Amino acid sequence: MTGEDDLHYEGWRVASASALGVFVSFASIFIYTFGIFLKPIAQEYHWSREAVSSAFGFAAIMVAVASPAIGYLLDRFEPRRIILPCLLVFGLAFASLSTLTPHLWHLYGTFVVLGLVGNGTAQMAYARALGTWFEARRGTALAIMMAGGAVGAMVLPPLTQALIVRVGWRNTCVALGVIPLAVGLPTIAAFVRERPRPRVSETRTTPGATVAEGLASRVFWLLLIVLFCASVAQNGTIAHLAALLTDRGVSAGEAAIAMAAMGAASLVGRLVTGWLLDRFFAASRLRDLTALRTFSTVVFEPASDGIITSYEITGVVARGAKREVSISAPVKMFDGRTVSKRLAITIEGGQVTAISELGASPSPPPR
Repeated sequence: MTGEDDLHYEGWRVASASALGVFVSFASIFIYTFGIFLKPIAQEYHWSREAVSSAFGFAAIMVAVASPAIGYLLDRFEPRRIILPCLLVFGLAFASLSTLTPHLWHLYGTFVVLGLVGNGTAQMAYARALGTWFEARRGTALAIMMAGGAVGAMVLPPLTQALIVRVGWRNTCVALGVIPLAVGLPTIAAFVRERPRPRVSETRTTPGATVAEGLASRVFWLLLIVLFCASVAQNGTIAHLAALLTDRGVSAGEAAIAMAAMGAASLVGRLVTGWLLDRFFAASRLRDLTALRTFSTVVFEPASDGIITSYEITGVVARGAKREVSISAPVKMFDGRTVSKRLAITIEGGQVTAISELGASPSPPPR
């Protein structure tokens, strides 16, 4: 088996397949298209913006509820055994939105199912596999995997908007739901797996912190707090950006492009940060990125009057980079084969803030 610096190393194939898996996952298809679907669904059923946006909150809460259990399973079974059924349920549930009836409980119930399996399809599941393949280049490998989500943010909003215009939102749900089934399932089944464990290692103590040591670590809880605070700012913004822009006279197509630009900036942040994490201490980079994001908000936002400004570009680069650090640091802290449960707790801390997003985007006042 070749080393991590060799492009023929099998771990890089696992990282590339993981990136595609994240691209077709809850973290991309659900998160970055919800805002595009928000207005068409609300208008068809004459539901308020608060009522429809509450579905996003229910999904995020279920991610928080289910993440520890998914992390527990990922630490005990081959990642594919968890990812594949979760991705199957996710694709079918998303496609089933095409049959949505004029009953809010139907919308909420479907989003609850999407949230329950969400992290079984997203970065957490693939970080578990990649943690067994990489040591020296782990930051870069995780960045490649997470780049799949950034590419999803670039591609999926404009694609979704174009499909809605041409075939309607119901058929668009079917098309997006088929992508994980047709593309994700065969790719993950073929390429995503753990590194084979040498027989001699079965009697050795694996490196990394134990569960008790991790939960008692100040660093671990600081990561949870950072992710919690970041999610407070992010959840409502991403979910409602397209609708808020169109409320202010921006066309639906331009709003989708604005979201795509955020994805491009996030892609830069994730790839550059992955390279940095292989060379510098993760906590220092997290501090710097948080400061950059705060600076961009304070300095650029008051003067912004366009769709995409220096604030958006600088802030989203920092956001993408900080997300990379938030995933990478727990993977580096714990043994690669037992990281999922602790990573799930940090993700739970972030997702539980979705409670504050219930009804976060009020319907615009009559004109």
